[in-house]
Amino acid sequence: MAVKMVNLTIDNHPVSVPAGTLVVDAAKKVGIEIPVFCYHPKMDPVGMCRLCLVEIGRPMVDRATNQPVLEADGSPKISFGPKLETACTTPVSEGMVVLTENDKVSEARKDILEFILTSHPLDCPVCDKGGECPLQNLTMRFGPGESRFLFDEKMRLAKQVPLGELILLDRERCIQCARCVRFQKEIVDDPVIGFSQRGRALEIVTFSDPGFDSIFSGNTTDICPVGALTTSDFRFGARPWEMNAAASLCTHCPVGCNLTINVRREARAGGRDVIKRIMPRQNESVNEIWICDKGRFAYHFTESEQRLTEPMMRKGSELVAVSWDEALQAAASRLKKAGEKTITLAGGRLSNEDLFNLCQLTSGLGGQYWMHGTMGGGDLLAQVGVGQGTNLGEFGPGSAILVVASDLHEEAPVWWLRVKQAAERGATLIVASARPTRLDRFAKCVIRYAYGEEVETVTSLVPEYKTDVSEAICAGIQGILGAENLVVFFGSDGLGLEGTTALAAACMELLVKTNHFGRANNGLIAVWPNANTQGAFELGYRPAADLASRLAEAQVAYIAAADPAGDDPALAEALRKTGFIIVQELFMTPTARMADLVLPAQAFTEREGTFVSGERRVQRYYPAVRPISGPRPDFQIAAQIAAQLGFSLEERLASLVFQRLSEAMPDFAGLTYQQLAMVEEQWPLIGRHDLYFGGTGYDNHQGLGVQLKPAAQRLEPLNLPDVPELPPLQAPEGAFLVVPITCLYDRGQTLLPTSLLHERMEKPAIYVHPKLATRVGLEDKQSFQLVLNGISTLVQVIFDENAPEGAALLPRSVGVPIQGPALAQKEIVSG
Repeated sequence: MAVKMVNLTIDNHPVSVPAGTLVVDAAKKVGIEIPVFCYHPKMDPVGMCRLCLVEIGRPMVDRATNQPVLEADGSPKISFGPKLETACTTPVSEGMVVLTENDKVSEARKDILEFILTSHPLDCPVCDKGGECPLQNLTMRFGPGESRFLFDEKMRLAKQVPLGELILLDRERCIQCARCVRFQKEIVDDPVIGFSQRGRALEIVTFSDPGFDSIFSGNTTDICPVGALTTSDFRFGARPWEMNAAASLCTHCPVGCNLTINVRREARAGGRDVIKRIMPRQNESVNEIWICDKGRFAYHFTESEQRLTEPMMRKGSELVAVSWDEALQAAASRLKKAGEKTITLAGGRLSNEDLFNLCQLTSGLGGQYWMHGTMGGGDLLAQVGVGQGTNLGEFGPGSAILVVASDLHEEAPVWWLRVKQAAERGATLIVASARPTRLDRFAKCVIRYAYGEEVETVTSLVPEYKTDVSEAICAGIQGILGAENLVVFFGSDGLGLEGTTALAAACMELLVKTNHFGRANNGLIAVWPNANTQGAFELGYRPAADLASRLAEAQVAYIAAADPAGDDPALAEALRKTGFIIVQELFMTPTARMADLVLPAQAFTEREGTFVSGERRVQRYYPAVRPISGPRPDFQIAAQIAAQLGFSLEERLASLVFQRLSEAMPDFAGLTYQQLAMVEEQWPLIGRHDLYFGGTGYDNHQGLGVQLKPAAQRLEPLNLPDVPELPPLQAPEGAFLVVPITCLYDRGQTLLPTSLLHERMEKPAIYVHPKLATRVGLEDKQSFQLVLNGISTLVQVIFDENAPEGAALLPRSVGVPIQGPALAQKEIVSG
C-alpha cells in the first residue's frame, strides 16, 4: 500500500515525509535539530517541556472558494500563527513552513531553559551525567548566559533517593519531563513509578514493593535527559570522556541484544581495564534501543576474582597448577588414546568459532560431539526458522504471533517487549500456556492447557485436524488462517528434551500446513536458554537423551562451557565412570572439581566472536578489555590441542576460524566478519552526537548482523518429522507433579557474581497452587525435603494462585536439579 507523502519546508529546506510525521521528526530526517527534553521518538508526544517551540506557517485558504490564496508570484501565501507551536506534538501538513532559528524561537528557548534551571542544582562538575547531559549541552547552545532568579530560592530536595536497589534518584536534578514515567507505563507496561505532589514540589516516587520493581528499569537512566536517575553500580563511577567503548552482545538469552561496553583503565585494579557499565546499542531489528536489567547489570562474572587463571591437572587426589605446554600435551595424549571413545560436550555460551574448532577436533578423532541442554528442535529452525528479513517491529494488522510454552517476560524480555508492541499495533497475538503470563492481557486469544498437553494443543491449531475443539482453539485457528504472516515462538516451560523436541515438530507442522514459512516475517523461533544454542544446532550439535550412558562409556569427556555435574546428579554419577575428564571453563564448577584436567577460558569481554540468535541472526561481538593473564580463547585451546595431534585448525584469530566455518557450513556460505560489521541508517536517528533526542544509548557503527536463510526460503525440500504423541503426565497416590520453569534472575554461574541482583534472585522454592498444596499436605512458607528422581533437596513452599492446580512449579538453576517434568514426594517436614 502506497504511503502518502507530505511536502513542507523547514528553514528553507524542502522536506518530503510520510503523512502523520511530527515536525520534530521531519526536521531530524533532514539534519535539522530541534531541541527536546520530554519528547522521545519511541513514546507518544506530550508537549510538557516546551523546548521544541517553533514558528509554523500554513498556506492560506480562501473560505469562500476553498482554494489556496496566492502571492503575486503565484506561490502560496503563508499565514503564521500568533504563537509558537510545539514541534513534538504537531503533525506535518502539505505546504507547511517551519522556522526553527529566528529570534522569536531563540528567545522562547532561552526562557524555557531559564525556567528549568530555576531549581536545578549547579553541580555539573560532580554530576554523573556531566559530559553526556542534554540539559548541559542545550543550555550551552540555546540557554541564557545568566539567570534572573535568586539562588536562595532554589528548591532543596533529597539528593540520593533509592527508588530500588538498582536505581537512585536525585530529586533536585529532576526536570519533570516524565520520560521515565511514560517509558514504564507505555513501553514496558510496568507503571511502578510516577509523579507525586504538584507545582515545584512535584517529584518521582515508586509505587511497588520492592521499589522500582521492573526488569527494564535501567533504560530510564539512558533516556533521562539530566542526572536525576543513575544506576547503583555506575553512580560516581567514571566520566563519559574517560571511558572507551566496545561493541558487544548480551550473552544471557537468545534475543542477541546489541550492547556497548564502557571500560576504563584504573590504578586500583592494577592498571587493568575495568568494565564501568553496559549500555544498549541500537539495532532496530533486534533490541531497538532497549535492554533488560539482567543484560545491563550481570557482567561482573567476567571480572570475578574466582575466575580460573591457570591450567590445573589432577596429581594424586589434588588439582595442581601446571604450564600450558604440559596441559596441552596431556590433553592431546589422552584424546589420541581415546580416539572414537571421545565425547565432547559443549554449552550454548560458546561462540560459533569455539564450537566449530571443538567439533572439528572431535571429528578428527572419530569421536562424538554433543550439546549440553534439555531443549531440542533447533535443527528444525534450519528448515523453517524465520525468513531472512524478519523484523518483529514490522508486525501489525494482518500478522499473527503464536507463543507456546514460554513465559517470554522471564525467558527473553526484549522479545516479550517487541511481541507486546506488535499486538498493540494490531497484530493477532495467540498465547498458549499452562499458566498465566504477562503476555496474556495483550493477546486476542489465550489457550490454557494442562502440562503435558503442549503438543496436542499446537496440533489442534492445524485446520485440517480440526474436530471437536474449544472456543479458544477455534479463535486461534481463525487468527492463524486470517494472517498473511505468522511467527511461532516455542519454549520449554514445563518441558524437558523429549517434550520440546516434540513441540518443535508440532510447530513446524502448523507452519507448513498453513503456508507460513519460507519468507520474511514467517517461521519458527525457539526461546533457548543460552545466547548461542541456535549456533550450536547450526554447527551440528544436538542434545543427547542418553547423555549419562554416553559419558559413562567414554574414555575421555571434553567438556567446554557446561556444568553437567552441577546440573544433574545422574550426569555427575556418570562422569565418575568416565576414563578422563577435560574441562574448559571460566570457574571451578562442580564438573571442573571432578576433572582430571582443567583449562581456563577467556570471557566474552576479552575476545571477539559471533553468536546466532534465536531468529538465526549471525552477529559479531568485539573485545572490550585486555585479557587477564592465563586464560585463552576456547577456539584457540581446541586448535592448540589439535596441533599436538597433527590436525590443522585455525588458532590465530576468531575471524580466520569464521572464514573456515563459512567455507564448511552451507548455511553460512559467503559470510565474513566484514559483512557482519556492515550498518545502515536506522530510525530513530539516535547517537552520541545528539543525546537529547534518543538518550545516551549508542548508535550502531559495528554491525547489524546477517540473518541466515532457512532451507525453505532457499526453496530446498523440507523433511517434515512425525509429531510424536507424548504420554500423559499423571501423579500416582502419594506423589505430585513438578515441572521446570525459567526465571530471569536465577542462580546461574554467570549471574551469581552480580551482588547487586541478589535480592531479586530466585531461592530454592516451589510455587504451588493452594488447592494442590491442600491435596499433598503443604503449607505456605513451609520448608521441606523435596525428593525428585531420588535426590532430596530442602526447598520452601510459596503459594501462588497463578500456578496450575495440577503441578508445582520449580525454577531452573536455583540449586534443585530438574531436567523436565518429574514426580515428586515430600519428606521430613522441617517447619
